[in-house]
Amino acid sequence: MRSIVDGQSRVIVQGITGNEGRFHAEAMLRFGTKVVAGVTPGKGGQEVYGVPVYNTVAEAVAQDGANTSIVLVPARFAAGAVNEAIEAGLRTVVVITELIPQRDTIGFISRAEKKGTIIVGPNTPGIINVPERTKVGIMPSHVFKPGCVGIASRSGTLAYEIAWHITDAGLGQSTCVGIGGDPVVGLDFIKLLDMFREDEQTKGVVLVGEVGGKAEELAAQYIIETKYPKPVVAYIAGRSAPPEKRMGHAGAIVMGNVGTAQSKVEALEAAGVPVADKPSDIARLLRI
Repeated sequence: MRSIVDGQSRVIVQGITGNEGRFHAEAMLRFGTKVVAGVTPGKGGQEVYGVPVYNTVAEAVAQDGANTSIVLVPARFAAGAVNEAIEAGLRTVVVITELIPQRDTIGFISRAEKKGTIIVGPNTPGIINVPERTKVGIMPSHVFKPGCVGIASRSGTLAYEIAWHITDAGLGQSTCVGIGGDPVVGLDFIKLLDMFREDEQTKGVVLVGEVGGKAEELAAQYIIETKYPKPVVAYIAGRSAPPEKRMGHAGAIVMGNVGTAQSKVEALEAAGVPVADKPSDIARLLRI
């Protein structure tokens, strides 16, 4: 998944001087991520854990050759921060912030597509390339082990649990991506399946879905139409979710017969994708 993040990623933390920015910058540095700069308007000239802080993304790019950003700023400032990163020419922008208005998200995703920037999220735990020791996100590093399984998940906590089971089974992970829990996101299951197809580190893929939307059904259709060459296993959260009740994420809401767990399970199984009854079943079902 070198097209998203890899060992050559040079990361900016937008919002590094805040509590969350400081905490996660330190965790990423400990994991091995090349965090080269932080950005907080008005705080330029400071340092956080030895990382220089600039007033703008453009300064960070010019001074430290940054190509990737993680956005850890409040929702009301998030769109401005993302758009600044896009305009500075960054390759990947990981948007951790939740509660961003959909209109703002649609706007910066559209701008990113025109500029060739990859958006992960929003409302995502981020992405971790395990073999290359690069984490751009907030996931707990200790549950991951270098290996051959790619994970794409709509749920952060479930991704961690499933990663732990895969680690415990001795398979380990190549790359784990949280696509985000909002109705509108940048990377989706189809784009990630396409990337995992070309990734030599990845021998099998896990899709972690949940009720709401059509992402899983569309992924199933893609798997059928492309005769997807790698084994895929899925897990769907929220099988007991009542209609028209939001379950945790803004995108996890069942409206009538649309977005039900049953429709997702049926679509995936019709595509030849085994659907696990519980997270601990996934490693066994992978068969790699």
